[in-house]
Amino acid sequence: MAVGVIALPIKEAAPGSGVRLSGFLAARSLKRKTPVLHVTHIEFVENFGRDIENGFQTQQQKEG
Repeated sequence: MAVGVIALPIKEAAPGSGVRLSGFLAARSLKRKTPVLHVTHIEFVENFGRDIENGFQTQQQKEG
C-alpha cells in the first residue's frame, strides 16, 4: 500500500517497471515484530535487471 507523495509516481508506473527504493525497516506494531519497509524515496530505473544478481543490485567497484 502506498500513500501520499510516494503513491503518485507508483500510480503511473507500468507493471514490471524497475524501481530503486530507499527507506527504513520498522516493526509492524509493538505486538507484531514483522518488519515493514517504509519507503521514503522511489526512483524508476531503465535497464532493470541488467545489474541484478539473485534479486539484489550488485555494485562494481572501479579500479584506478
